[in-house]
Amino acid sequence: METSTEVSVRMPAPAVREREASEVSGWTMLLAAAALVLAGAAVVVLGFLPEDGPNAPVVVGGVLLTAAGLVTGSGLFTVAPGEARVLQFLGRYTGTVRRDGLRWANPFTTKVRVSTRIRNHETATLKVNDADGNPIEIAAVVVWQVDDTARAKFEVDDFVRFVGIQTETAVRHIATSYPYDSHDDAGLSLRENADEITETLSIEIAARVQAAGVKVIESRLTHLAYAPEIAQAMLQRQQAGAVVAARQRIVEGAVGMVELALSRLAEQDVVELDEERKAAMVSNLLVVLCGDRSTQPVVNAGSLYH
Repeated sequence: METSTEVSVRMPAPAVREREASEVSGWTMLLAAAALVLAGAAVVVLGFLPEDGPNAPVVVGGVLLTAAGLVTGSGLFTVAPGEARVLQFLGRYTGTVRRDGLRWANPFTTKVRVSTRIRNHETATLKVNDADGNPIEIAAVVVWQVDDTARAKFEVDDFVRFVGIQTETAVRHIATSYPYDSHDDAGLSLRENADEITETLSIEIAARVQAAGVKVIESRLTHLAYAPEIAQAMLQRQQAGAVVAARQRIVEGAVGMVELALSRLAEQDVVELDEERKAAMVSNLLVVLCGDRSTQPVVNAGSLYH
C-alpha cells in the first residue's frame, strides 16, 4: 500500500510582500548632487570676496547648497547583477530595487543587500528509520533562490538557516514515509522510485520555505543506504531475492522448453510416449535445464522401458 506524504505546513500569512521601490537613475542624481556641491562652494567663495567683510547670508546659503548636494549624493547606491536592495524608511518597508547599476533613492532610507543568486544546500547524512522501521542513512541537496526579498528579510530571522532546517525536516519526513525497498508492486520505495521521491521532496520543501520568500528549483537525494548495523543483513536479503527471481525466470524458461519438446515429438511422430514416460522425460529435462551444475550423461543400453 502506498504511503501518503502529504503534509500540512501551517505558516502565518505574510505580513509584507515585495513591491517595487521608488527610485531613479543614479547618473542623473549624481550630476545634480555634483552641481549642488560646486554651486555651494562657489557661493561660499563669493561670500568671502567683499572688502568690507564676509557676507553672512551668502556664505550660509552656499553652505546650505553644499549640504544639499552631499545629502543628495548620499542617496546613491549600486546594485550588482544577482542581487537586490531592500529599502526601509524609519523602520517601514518602502520597496525593493532589483534593477542593476547606479541607482538613487530617498537618502534617508536604509538599503540592505539581499542576494538573489541561485544557491544550493546539501544536508548532512541523516540517520532515520524508514516506513518499515529499518535504520537508513539519507542526504539530499536542494537548489533554491530568493523569490520575494521582502519576505526573506522580514518574515524570518535568517532565511539561509531557515532553508537549511526546513530542508532537513522535509528529508526526514520523506525518509520515514517510504520503505527503503518495496516488497511488492503496490507502493513506492526510496531506492526504486527516485524520480517520484525527489519530486515529492521538492514539493514539500517548497511548501515549507515559501514563508521565507524562497523558490525551490530542484532537489535530489545524494546519499541513500542502510545503516551500517543492518547493512550486511539487508545485503543478504537482497541477494536472496535476486536468487529467487533468477530461479523463477529459469523455471519459466525450462517449462517452455519442455512443452516445446513434447509438442514437437508428438507433431512429428518421432516416438510415442505414455503418460508415465512423459512424466519421466519431463523430470529429466527439468533437472538438466534447472540444475545449477553440469549434468552427467547416462547411456541407456536397454529399451525405453528397461
